[in-house]
Amino acid sequence: MDSRARHFKANSEAALANPVLQANMKMAKGKFVDKRAISIKEIDDFEGTREAGKAVRNKVIENLDLWLEKFEETATARGATVLWAKDGAEICRHVVDIGRKHGIQKAVKSKSMLSEEAGLNLALEAAGIQPVETDLGEYILQINDNEPPSHIIAPVIHKSLDEVADLFHSTHKTPRKTEIPALTREAREVLRSHFLTADMGISGGNFLVAETGSVALVTNEGNGRMVTTLPRVHVVITGIEKVIPTLEDLSLLMRLLPRSATGQSISNYVSVLTGTKAEGEHDGPEHLYFILVDNGRADVVGSDFQDMLRCIRCGACMNHCPVYQTIGGHAYGWVYPGPMGSVLTPLYTGIENAIDLPHAATLCNQCGVVCPVKIPLPELLRKLREKQVEKHLRPWAERMAFRLWAWVANCPTLYGIGTWFGVRYLKWLAGGKQSIPVLGTAPEWTRGRDFPAPEGKTFRELYAKRGGRS
Repeated sequence: MDSRARHFKANSEAALANPVLQANMKMAKGKFVDKRAISIKEIDDFEGTREAGKAVRNKVIENLDLWLEKFEETATARGATVLWAKDGAEICRHVVDIGRKHGIQKAVKSKSMLSEEAGLNLALEAAGIQPVETDLGEYILQINDNEPPSHIIAPVIHKSLDEVADLFHSTHKTPRKTEIPALTREAREVLRSHFLTADMGISGGNFLVAETGSVALVTNEGNGRMVTTLPRVHVVITGIEKVIPTLEDLSLLMRLLPRSATGQSISNYVSVLTGTKAEGEHDGPEHLYFILVDNGRADVVGSDFQDMLRCIRCGACMNHCPVYQTIGGHAYGWVYPGPMGSVLTPLYTGIENAIDLPHAATLCNQCGVVCPVKIPLPELLRKLREKQVEKHLRPWAERMAFRLWAWVANCPTLYGIGTWFGVRYLKWLAGGKQSIPVLGTAPEWTRGRDFPAPEGKTFRELYAKRGGRS
């Protein structure tokens, strides 16, 4: 998938000006928030569970090469073939080669963010292999001119029921339906023939279990099992950071993932797939391939941003992010939206190619509070901003403004005078309102965000009024 992260500001303005999108995002706002809040209460020590999940992920990342070697050894012993991919182009080359080796004409796909990273569907089509998305959300996007997803667990969260009804009517040439059960039934009827005629299934992987050489898939639709058990060839595409040591670790992380993602105690389907079909078994692939992908991940190991590799792709950060809830996922310009995308996209595609994403956050820390493996997302965003300043990637005027601020902040008297005038100027700009509609010295700041109006007195004044007492 080509990155449009450079155009975040323009994308955001377009999203804010789109009344249909704004109405859809308003309806979707908080969809998973309340469910998560209820489901985490089912665990007596949820914070302790988060800490344990963090420890498991850290254990792997700190010795990633060893756990990957262990996984390759056990998976190979179970009949799988393990391949390695440096980037998206190599992912596509591996999958196409596998398809040609086995004479594949059609591939059914379960949801995979890495296939989005690679632009795999276009590569398959170019090679004469028909890709068919079978996750309902991904299928809707595919028949809508291969529209990219806007959320990692709810890819069509930005669309309304009426939009989907119109799309099914125009694509399937069937009577227009507006009831969700009827639409899902129609999708199943269309996809059923694809499941039965495809010779290759492509999936992602939520976790790779080194102990058993297994892939764990967590889904709420039965398509994941159909894709991985019916075709004679199964290809798993997943990042190198997804490996975990044991099935016990999987059990722990499964207490965190569904609750953080959709607010469920457990997902509808949790599949642990190991090896190829054995003699006497009636389902499962004859050939199993794992494509373990770097695509920027190895460079993060040992860096200031290593904590980000703990991510288990639950989407909780975007579910709770006020910025994402306002502009939707497409504004971020690449595969991963929300706070996680604001960190991952610069790390994977280059900080210079996503110049505005580290600033696409209020740093309210709601994302950090809800992250099931305690990734300090606001801190990582702040570090990315520091890297941009160090590399002189921010606009000249902005860099000069921060230098001026640093100089003033180091002069207590000058700072006091400046803040005295500043709060009164800002109060005047507000004109009696709760927020400032246009910030005079930086009008661009208030084009896409609210700037709260101060009360009109500095902290020093208020502190002195209280007699210097807290």
